[in-house]
Amino acid sequence: MARILALLSLLLLSPSALAQVSVDGVRTSSTDNGTRVVFDLSGPVEHRVFSLPDPHRVVVDFENTTVDAAVLEAAEGQGVVRNLRGARRDRRDYRVVLDLQSQADVKSFLVKPNDSYGHRLVVDLGGNSRGESPAEPVRTASERNRRELVIAIDAGHGGRDPGAIGPGGTFEKDVVLEVARRLADLVDREPGMRPVLIRDGDYFLELRERTRRAREQQADMFISLHADANPRRNVQGASVYTLSNQGATSEAARVLAARENSADLIGGVSLDDKDDLVATVLLDLSRAATVESSVELAQFMLGRLGAVGRVHRNSVEKAGFVVLKSLDMPSVLVELAFISNPDEERRLRDANHQARLAQAIMGGVRDYAEHALLPELRMAAGEQREHVVQRGDTLSGIARRYQVNLSSLRSANNLQGDRIMVGSTLVIP
Repeated sequence: MARILALLSLLLLSPSALAQVSVDGVRTSSTDNGTRVVFDLSGPVEHRVFSLPDPHRVVVDFENTTVDAAVLEAAEGQGVVRNLRGARRDRRDYRVVLDLQSQADVKSFLVKPNDSYGHRLVVDLGGNSRGESPAEPVRTASERNRRELVIAIDAGHGGRDPGAIGPGGTFEKDVVLEVARRLADLVDREPGMRPVLIRDGDYFLELRERTRRAREQQADMFISLHADANPRRNVQGASVYTLSNQGATSEAARVLAARENSADLIGGVSLDDKDDLVATVLLDLSRAATVESSVELAQFMLGRLGAVGRVHRNSVEKAGFVVLKSLDMPSVLVELAFISNPDEERRLRDANHQARLAQAIMGGVRDYAEHALLPELRMAAGEQREHVVQRGDTLSGIARRYQVNLSSLRSANNLQGDRIMVGSTLVIP
């Protein structure tokens, strides 16, 4: 009877549980030709291998595999490999990350058992260093060029232009620079993103120079930071603005835009000349799509700021800010608070509150990157493109959405036809 129960229990186990592979050891070695990492396996395994930049690393995704943490801890860094780390991705799969000293070419292949070793996955960095020849092709992530998302962070005013001045004597230019620096630190720590501080010190920049610097760095987003002011000291709350095509959405927005735009007069530079006019007309060609993206970014950001403190309005405002007229990238202007309000002025001077504001803005950037970016930019923000099938999705529709070939999409997911299941995850090649 016991034998029958044991057989029944084996039959009830899922095929994936019976087929689960384990990584029993990891060996690293280095020669003049490159570095080799060998994973000793209990059986053949489905997997993906791909590289990521800044910082340089190689990712190995094992399907239906278990890895003992002690196995990775025992592996030594060799050659270009600084260290190995890993984590379970879900109940079945496991991801191993090789942190690299520098960029390296990656080759990988499976090796069948021989007299000395069992199944192995070999990852060569910088060249095939010795003897074991390839046995099976490896499914890899797309070789499409990945790049960082560049986030331009513009601390408003500066130098001879102090911006608004609080009742306690706090200069707007100083508090927004502090928040900008904190935000830049957060962006710098985010995988796949790079910050560009438009102003990293106390000096004056013309408004057009700010957007020129952002375009020069090929920025994907532009965030201008300010601290609002109002004759009534009880007015409070953060606001997020985007460019208006037809004028300000409120009288307050109109007055604010006029004050911010007048900053160029302090530098003695007129914005009303033919070159600027021609540039504006040319940039108008891309206005519709960019304004729409800017509103999406602003909405994510406003929601995050609302979790930190009060918001002046519950919706995104629009005004004719010169600094937002870059138009070739999603652009927002954030009024962190009303520096004219004594309570908000004190909070703006507080280092902890500055950090919370920077974290809220970073949260908005991250939300936008994850939900609203074009597919080719989303690749830069994350490690791998995947799509979770929703009700109503079709394979051809998903291919059009991500701008990939339908047959390539089938091949990357081992599909024989076009049938897909709701809730399943597709790899986007």
